[in-house]
Amino acid sequence: MNTEYQVVILGAGLGGIGLGAVLRSQGIDDFLIVEKEDGPGGTWRDNIYPGAACDTESHLYCFSFDLHKEVSRLYARQPELLRYAERLVERQGLAPHIAYGREIVSARWDADALRWTIALADGQSVRARIFVAAWGQLNRPQIPEIAGRETFAGQQFHSARWPRDLDLADKRVASVGNAASAIQYIPAIAPEAGHLTVFQRSPNWIVPRGDRPYTPEELARFIEHPTAFDENKAELFAWRETTFLRMREGSEEAREVEQQARDHLVAQVGDPALRARLLPDFPLGCKRVLRSDDYYPALCRDNVSLVTEAIDRIVPEGIVTSDGVLHEMDVIIWGTGFETQSFQGPVDVHGSAGASLRDEWQDGARAYKGMAVAGFPNFFLIYGPNTNLGHNSVLSMFEAQFAYIAQAAAVVLEQDVALEVGRDSMERYDAALQAEMDGSAWAGNCTSWYKNAAGRVVNNWSGPVQDYQALTRRFDREAYRELTEAR
Repeated sequence: MNTEYQVVILGAGLGGIGLGAVLRSQGIDDFLIVEKEDGPGGTWRDNIYPGAACDTESHLYCFSFDLHKEVSRLYARQPELLRYAERLVERQGLAPHIAYGREIVSARWDADALRWTIALADGQSVRARIFVAAWGQLNRPQIPEIAGRETFAGQQFHSARWPRDLDLADKRVASVGNAASAIQYIPAIAPEAGHLTVFQRSPNWIVPRGDRPYTPEELARFIEHPTAFDENKAELFAWRETTFLRMREGSEEAREVEQQARDHLVAQVGDPALRARLLPDFPLGCKRVLRSDDYYPALCRDNVSLVTEAIDRIVPEGIVTSDGVLHEMDVIIWGTGFETQSFQGPVDVHGSAGASLRDEWQDGARAYKGMAVAGFPNFFLIYGPNTNLGHNSVLSMFEAQFAYIAQAAAVVLEQDVALEVGRDSMERYDAALQAEMDGSAWAGNCTSWYKNAAGRVVNNWSGPVQDYQALTRRFDREAYRELTEAR
């Protein structure tokens, strides 16, 4: 591994390796992707729990420059998505550009040399003209602080740290959580467990998934006739774009999807008392809308129980709820999501005059077009603040960011300058974006990972993907101030 690079990228998830592929296609080969784990794939490397799958259609969940034509089903499962990431590295010639098992702990801007000094956990460091953080939003497991958790005598783990040799036969198993990951693993483990208890803080809006394998004839057509795959991908994208309207609270589209979710609940849960506990009391889209064909049937099994009383404490024998009941357990699975609000995790980033990114974001992360932060020259983000979606494939947002950052990198490297987004540009952009959030489901009256404790929506983009693509199609150098190297 060299010590000087034009570009250093943090993370070999789909964001990091996708950007690497685009940089190579643009003739920028002097870059390094630093990955703390032993392989690529990000969330699809980490989440190996039974039933793990994408909730976006497979033909949408791939890059336009590396299509996933051989994917076997409508909604790809974790093993196929991990293989896609691994093949992406191979097909795009990225292996020589990736340093596995190396962790970035800090990055500091050198204003004299116009370089980033990037420190690694092993004590080494590298320097780069441009630093790109592709650290993702769903890779830092979050377990709530519950009294006595460390005293539990059985086995406990977060769903993103699923033991490969786990045996749940005849075990009393708790799932603390019932959201996106849990509704996938609960149906998968319910037949195996002796008894499964699902601890639900609040129910979710769930719509049918309609997953199925592609037929051999469909697969042959997608692989042998490129236009067939392209047309299907375009149709899915166009349909998904129309569903953005359901994210407007009180809209006719939101009411239609809410009714679909209600009908789905009634069709799959015969017990009126159980249905009542599974019906949300917040507007559709305020929390992530989930897709499942088998979660409700799993809850109707004789060996599955739903508990809606709050957890009071953990004891060696199991979980005590607020009504004083002890639920004896052998295994506790924490399906409690991820720490998404900081965006930077444990990495310290210091920009101009030593400014701390953590301090910059103390009231909520924000970035110009989700990619650039005032006070941090030649620093860009993949999947940064307000670039998550609730209606379409986030990889389409990634591709827009790849193209924008590649344009910015070309200017920096060809003209030997540093570029820092102006604070006025960033604040005007952010104010307009937050204003657009008014009336959206994400700003509704519920607690979700989309917004912080102050109620600011920090994760989601405010419109259709096509609006973001148009906004980022051209690198707008006029929004940036230019720094030149000290001579």
